[in-house]
This record gives sequence, C-alpha cells and structure tokens, in this order.
Amino acid sequence: MSTWILLRGLTREKRHWLGFPQVLLEKLPEARVIELELPGNGELNRMTSPTAIAAMAAHCRAELARLGVPPPYHLLALSMGAMVATAWAAGHPDEVAACVLVNTSFGAFSPVHRRFRPRAWGALLRFLFTRSARGRETIIFQLTSRFAGPPEPLIDAWVAIRRSRPVSPWNAIRQLQAAARFRAPLEPPAKTLLLASAGDRLVDPRCSKEIAHRWHCALRIHPTAGHDLPLDDGAWVAREVHAWLAGLGCSDYIP
Repeated sequence: MSTWILLRGLTREKRHWLGFPQVLLEKLPEARVIELELPGNGELNRMTSPTAIAAMAAHCRAELARLGVPPPYHLLALSMGAMVATAWAAGHPDEVAACVLVNTSFGAFSPVHRRFRPRAWGALLRFLFTRSARGRETIIFQLTSRFAGPPEPLIDAWVAIRRSRPVSPWNAIRQLQAAARFRAPLEPPAKTLLLASAGDRLVDPRCSKEIAHRWHCALRIHPTAGHDLPLDDGAWVAREVHAWLAGLGCSDYIP
C-alpha cells in the first residue's frame, strides 16, 4: 500500500482539498491518503509560520512520525506546497518515493513576472483593501479557479473555512517570504511528475515547463484549468497520476 501525502499552498488548509482525496483514491484504491497542514494554516493557524520552506518540510516529517506513519511517501503538492515537497525530497530522498508537483515555480528557474503574473498584482491589491471574508474569497476564486460549476456554494464553503480558522496577515507574509527565498536543487530529488494549467491566472505554466526542461522529468498541461487544478478538474489530476505511475506514455510527457 502506497502512502500519499497531500500539501496545499499559501494560507490554504486541508479542507480546501474538498472532494479531491476521494477522487484520487478512486484511481489509487490501494493507497492511503493523508492531508497535512502547514504551520500557520488550518488546524495549526495559531502557530507561527516558518520563513523557510525546509522548516515547513521538517514540520510535516515530524507530524507523520507523531502519527506513526512510516516512509516511503508519495507527495502530491500544490503551489507553495510543491516547494515543501521538493525540499522534503531533497533533504530526505530515502523517505520520498515520488513527487507530483502542481502549478509551482522556483525562484532560481523562473523570473518573478512568471512566478506571479503581472495581471495578478491588481487582484492582490484588491484583496489587501477588501475587509469582508466573502469579498476576499471571491477575489481568490477569480484568481485561482476556472471552476465550471456555480461559484456561490464553493465561495460559501471557503468563507466558512476562513471564519473558523483565519490565517493571520503576519503568517501570510512569513509564508510569502519562505516561498520567495526558496531555491530548488538543480537535479530532481525524486521521481517527479509536473502538472500545470494553461488557464492559470496566478503562475505562468512556463514555470512548470522550465522545471521539466531542467530536471528532464514528466510534464502534463491541462488545457483550461486554473491555478487550483485539483479543484477545477480533480479527475484529470487523478488520471494523469495513475497513468504516470503505470508508466503509460511517459515519453510523451518530456517537453
């Protein structure tokens, strides 16, 4: 039985996965799926977020040890969470069997205007000057998702999450610092699949292409989804992971 660890990104928590863990299990029925929180988010919102990605990885390792979950682990991680997965695999390659990195970017590989698209800065400014939880979550939805269904129930769920476990502005800043400072290894630290979204309004998919080019690893690009790819098309993510693990068409993934 393989153990899959799910990690989300900046200021988001495990409840933001919604139904994706079950979708993944439908394709990997023998797997065990564990969703971890990063310090400062979700159940850990009262903790101080580290300003180093490696420290976030260390926290995840300690939490799994506390839970009695032994390696090896398969890491599936989104955005900043993918940086945590990369640091984890680089520091402890014996623990990580494989990584699936979704819509991420690395500072040494891509310029800042691709890591954070210029048009996203306006949304960030609106977010900073918006006080209501619904207003903020609506901005996040517009920036990160191309969800095909009606947005209101989803935004309602996100508002409830924000109100029940708010992330402090200070922790958000510290997480941004950690992401900006992170430098990935020049070689892939584990067997890696990169997933990216052509419709990502936040991170340019060329960031994933650059990682795949430098690491010579597998890459698949969703033609329409936004930054939160597991939300927009979790079934596609699960299918691509299953196909990759089975070794189907891997030569087609190399850019």
